[in-house]
Amino acid sequence: MNTKLLNEKALSVIDQYIHFGIGQNVINIPYYNNKRIGLHGGLPVQVGKGSPKDIYDEIQNISILEKINVKNLDSVTLKKYLVDHNIGIDCSGLAYYILNAECIGRGKSTLDKYISFTDSGGIFGRIKAKMMPEKNISVSVLANDKNSKIVSLKEILPGDIITMIGEVNKNTRDPQRNHVLIIHQVEYQNFIPTTLHYTHAISWPTDGEYDHGVRQGTIEIIDAEKILIEQKWIEKEKINGENYTFMRAIKNTIEIRRIKPLF
Repeated sequence: MNTKLLNEKALSVIDQYIHFGIGQNVINIPYYNNKRIGLHGGLPVQVGKGSPKDIYDEIQNISILEKINVKNLDSVTLKKYLVDHNIGIDCSGLAYYILNAECIGRGKSTLDKYISFTDSGGIFGRIKAKMMPEKNISVSVLANDKNSKIVSLKEILPGDIITMIGEVNKNTRDPQRNHVLIIHQVEYQNFIPTTLHYTHAISWPTDGEYDHGVRQGTIEIIDAEKILIEQKWIEKEKINGENYTFMRAIKNTIEIRRIKPLF
C-alpha cells in the first residue's frame, strides 16, 4: 500500500478550515452559499471567499462592535455565530486557497499567475480578477480547458479536483449549482488508486441551519476501469444513494481535472 498526500502547506490550510479555533473551541468553517445570501460585492471574506485569517479577523471585528467576547462562546454557539453573521467559505473559494498553497509548496508561483479568469468579461473585469483572484475563482473557471485538463481515474493524484457542472434547468433557465472536491490524499495498491480522500465545503439538506461546512469524505475504488460514479462514495457515514454529495455527482457532469500549474 502506497499513499500520496498534498504538501504540508496545503494540508495546513485544510486543517485551519476544518479545525478553526477561537479560544478553546474548535469548529469547521461553515459553508457559504452566495446564491442563497444574494451578495456579490464586498471583501472576499464577506462573500464566502475568505482565508482562515480573513475569517478570524472578521469575527474579531464584528465581535468588538457587538461587544461580545467570542472566546467565551462554546463550539456550538461559535458555529451559530458565524452562520448568523454570514461568515463561511464556498467550495471554489476553499479550492482556491488549498490549490494556491499546493502550488507555493511545490516551489511554483501563486495560483492566479496561471489562471485565465474566463468568467470575467472585458479588460476591466480581467484586471479586477487579477487584483482579487480569490473572489473570481469559480468551479466553471477551474473546470475550463484553459485552466485544467481531464485526467483518468487511474492517473489521479493529490491536488486533482473533481468538478460537478450542473445543466441549465429548461423550465427556470437557472443553472444548477456547480461544485468542486479537492483530492488531498490518494491510496494505491500496485500503483492503482484504491481510495480517494477529498475535502470540500458543502451543505446537505439534512445539515439544517448550522451543521454544514468544510468536511471530508472518501471514494473507494471498486473497479478502476469504471467511471467515478460507479465507485463507493462515503461521507458522514452515508454511502452512495444516502450520500448527498454522491447524489449531486450523478445529476451533474462530473470530471477529474488537474489544474495547469500541477501538470
